Amino acid sequence: MKKRELKTTKWDVVDYLKTDENIADYLEAAMEDGHPAVIATAIGNIARAKGMTHVARKAGIGRVGLYKALSANGNPEFATVLKVLKALGIKLHATT
Repeated sequence: MKKRELKTTKWDVVDYLKTDENIADYLEAAMEDGHPAVIATAIGNIARAKGMTHVARKAGIGRVGLYKALSANGNPEFATVLKVLKALGIKLHATT
């Protein structure tokens, strides 16, 4: 039997975060998960989609520090999260 070669392609969520609606849906899904690492990673992915250097500069945070804080292993302070969300133009809304 002849073996077929399996071809794979790189998949990156950042490629799909092109519109404000896509970004909002993605962040909302991460928030529904509720795990802090998932939320931080989602915010980091959104920042990568918008341009990490631009977001870091706008938030007043070093780019390398921002990458670390928003990684799956990062543990950003809430103030950092708020700065990044503001730099991204994302507003949080509370509902009950």
